[in-house]
Amino acid sequence: MAYDIYDASIPPLIHMLGGLSTILAKAAAHGGIDPAQARLAPDMLPLKNQVYIATDGAKGCGARLAGVEIPKYEDTETTFPELKARVAKTIAFLKSLDRGSFVGSEDKEIVLKFPNITLEYNGRDYVGNFVLPNTYFHITIAYGIARNLGVALAKGDYLGGLKE
Repeated sequence: MAYDIYDASIPPLIHMLGGLSTILAKAAAHGGIDPAQARLAPDMLPLKNQVYIATDGAKGCGARLAGVEIPKYEDTETTFPELKARVAKTIAFLKSLDRGSFVGSEDKEIVLKFPNITLEYNGRDYVGNFVLPNTYFHITIAYGIARNLGVALAKGDYLGGLKE
């Protein structure tokens, strides 16, 4: 079977963002957690930023590969309901993308410019070597923050849909 960049990127991102939504819901129900302050280590970004980065990576991936404008989020969400809404908005955006617009994107040149580094990928490597690992990392850190603060989470919450 040929590599399909849509299948390699969009369904896994939607699935993992669903897990992030579960993590946020359980953290909210647990109570006593401030997403703007809760962090795993003093030198790490807080929970809200983990959500920002995970959703930015997902929407950026979909938009870049589909050749559409990346939706702009203002990064003002600080409560669990606001963060869950951001995740839902990202999932809705990804679901709105036309599969046909991804054809040939595995060879598309993707250039990411950050303050201290520029990264260059073809579409296939962008998905497999940057987007998925980076997005999963930030979802994992969100899980770790919540678990560290006593939220009852299990592997199935992270992976989504697993029954223990």
